[in-house]
Amino acid sequence: MKKFDKERVLLALAGPVIALVLAIALTSIVLLASNRNPFEPYVLMLQQLPYSDIQVLIINQAAMYYIAAIAVALGFRMNLFNIGVDGQYRLAAVMTAVVGANVGLPAFLQIPMLLLVAMLTGAFWAGIAGVLKVTRGVSEVVATIMLNAIATSVIGYITLANVWGVQVGNNMTTGVMKKSGWFPGINLGSDVGEIYGMVFVAIALGIGYWVVLNRTRFGFDLRATGASESAAAASGVDAKRMVLVSMLISGAVSGLAGLPLLLGDSHTYSLDFPAGLGFTAIGIALLGRNNPGGIAFAALLWAFLDKASPALDYATPVAYEKEIATIMQGLIVFSVVISYEAVRQWGLRRQQRQVGAELAAAAAKNTKKEVAA
Repeated sequence: MKKFDKERVLLALAGPVIALVLAIALTSIVLLASNRNPFEPYVLMLQQLPYSDIQVLIINQAAMYYIAAIAVALGFRMNLFNIGVDGQYRLAAVMTAVVGANVGLPAFLQIPMLLLVAMLTGAFWAGIAGVLKVTRGVSEVVATIMLNAIATSVIGYITLANVWGVQVGNNMTTGVMKKSGWFPGINLGSDVGEIYGMVFVAIALGIGYWVVLNRTRFGFDLRATGASESAAAASGVDAKRMVLVSMLISGAVSGLAGLPLLLGDSHTYSLDFPAGLGFTAIGIALLGRNNPGGIAFAALLWAFLDKASPALDYATPVAYEKEIATIMQGLIVFSVVISYEAVRQWGLRRQQRQVGAELAAAAAKNTKKEVAA
């Protein structure tokens, strides 16, 4: 590997490693301040990893995080902040659940149709913010946050009993989806659970994300526009079109984020369907530096903290609050901002020194030639 490539790899790895170490250190300080053992919670959570059922839960949860984070990363690479992933995936999930409960087709048609419904719903909701930005200059941050609130109200209306809601006990649902729309997974037994089939869709999305960004003209235009709209426009790229298309694609991907759970387990949308996934995805995309491999690592880490933390409640002789994992997740995001800026500044100074040394060497060489003449 060339020296330049090694330096880039080291810089890419330094940020996440520093962020993780800093988050652990800060969490340990919080534990010490509350007169708790600063290391035992980590040991207790790591002891959950060998259990097969916990591994399945982590993989399934990571798939949801990964899809949502890819949607966020697409916006980030375009220098867009799609804060509306949360509303987009929840609205897409409820519309998919309604269609899946009321339309019955053979499985080879039903599942693609449900995936398409989810993607179109997410793209439509994100497209509203995209249109507002390119036509009226409205910040996508403000627009998507407002659309999140509107999505919550739309979901509340859709799940009314006189619309598409179905009362199940004290819970309001959209009704059980037709079995032809249940996405098949890998069943590892009743004691272990099932790996969602959408896990493999998430992997395919990660591969597609990398290929599009690094091996296609569209990906180059997207990265160029994100780096500098004026420079991209000077090279013939329609910046406004790229903004709109990027928001549509980001929304389409975010629409799939809730489907691992919807099509693989719950098979209905209810009031207890997980919310907040889109905001979690922002931290995961930041930790993964918008790289598909880095995002996968961050999604697995987040899922591990989620699924292993309940063990803290049952620790003996002294139980720990499982919210410790939530504190650590928040501190990871905080640490990411600090560590990446520190790494960026270090890399910039190193590059400046290297360029200065090369210029000095070139000047010395030219001086020797003049003396010789």
